[in-house]
Amino acid sequence: MLENGLIMMAIIFVINIFYVSFFTIRMILTLKGYRYLAAGVSTVEVVIYVVGLGLVLDNLNELQNLIAYAVGYGIGVIVGMKIEEKLALGYITVNVITMDNGLDLPRKLRAKGYGVTDWEANGLEGGRWAMQILTPRRYELKLYQTIKEIDPKAFIISYEPKAIHGGFWVKSVRRRIAQEEKKNEQETMV
Repeated sequence: MLENGLIMMAIIFVINIFYVSFFTIRMILTLKGYRYLAAGVSTVEVVIYVVGLGLVLDNLNELQNLIAYAVGYGIGVIVGMKIEEKLALGYITVNVITMDNGLDLPRKLRAKGYGVTDWEANGLEGGRWAMQILTPRRYELKLYQTIKEIDPKAFIISYEPKAIHGGFWVKSVRRRIAQEEKKNEQETMV
């Protein structure tokens, strides 16, 4: 009896991890505008949900099943977030403010394939250099690292744009960043 109870708890636990992971991915796909993919994921999601909930409701008198359901739900949130981080869908806009234009940060970022719009700005303590960079999310951490290597004191803030229209960069930046990554891989192999 105890073995069956543990197996039931494990099944409910795993089902809920899968359910919530699919739920998280579906929500992100919906927010990013991937309607049809989100619809497909939701079809799988609802089947997993009904099966898991059915198991809990059929054995409602077993408190451990409810606990397994709740803990599986919580872990599913974490797993779903990790999956979303790996997918890194969409773009981010990064605003950078630096005090030292002598570092030539905009040119160095452009050389690495990023589209940079820059301008002179004024802050509380005088002149600054401001930049706006639009990049695919999968390059976000690499961009931060590059900026910090060039100017550790740079002020960086990022956000996800709702819509993007116009500009040279969408195809151009993807191609240049891909070329830069290929070049870096070749240098690493040598």
